[in-house]
Amino acid sequence: MVMNHQLKVVELDKDMVNYLQIAYPELIDNIISEDFLRLDLNAVFGGKPFLLIGNYPYNISSQILFKMVEHRHLIPEMVGMFQKEVAERVVSKPGSKVYGVISVLIQAYYEGDYLFKVNPGSFNPPPKVMSAVIRLRRKDNFSLDCNEKLFKTVVKICFGQRRKMIRNTMKSLIKDADVLKNEQFSKRPEQLSLEDFISITKLVEAQKQ
Repeated sequence: MVMNHQLKVVELDKDMVNYLQIAYPELIDNIISEDFLRLDLNAVFGGKPFLLIGNYPYNISSQILFKMVEHRHLIPEMVGMFQKEVAERVVSKPGSKVYGVISVLIQAYYEGDYLFKVNPGSFNPPPKVMSAVIRLRRKDNFSLDCNEKLFKTVVKICFGQRRKMIRNTMKSLIKDADVLKNEQFSKRPEQLSLEDFISITKLVEAQKQ
């Protein structure tokens, strides 16, 4: 095995940690036996950028992605294996039936590529679900140009009632009936692009001024 001294391995499962220590003794000093979701990434990597690569536990994969977004100043690129349905949602585009909250919130900061599927037979024991590998690359020259916290709220409210037109879900945040007549408010959330959600967030901001 070719060892890069910058490689750090995060693994919570004690049995897996023991296996890694025995099978790859050169990794011993770089194995971090902790919960990734609780890990202080700034401290571990000394504030320096790093690539995030993993076969992520499917039950917390979305949380890992959102932690990546929170620490995007450190993570320019991510490659990972996810449950196939999650992978599809992350990189899906407007108009897709799986396009949703995680699609918009991740794609606000990263460009995504669906790389390939992984069959259950590739694992031992085989899982009951299909897997897929995706790659996310940070948008370094892109800014939301709006209140990020409000942006997240708008996206979640819209997809909270995904069968309704935006005009109906946004009534609680936009009181101006004329604004709600804009064309984008006649659409359902899965039809809206990232730019549409940014535009709606700005309209909500304007209502508060």
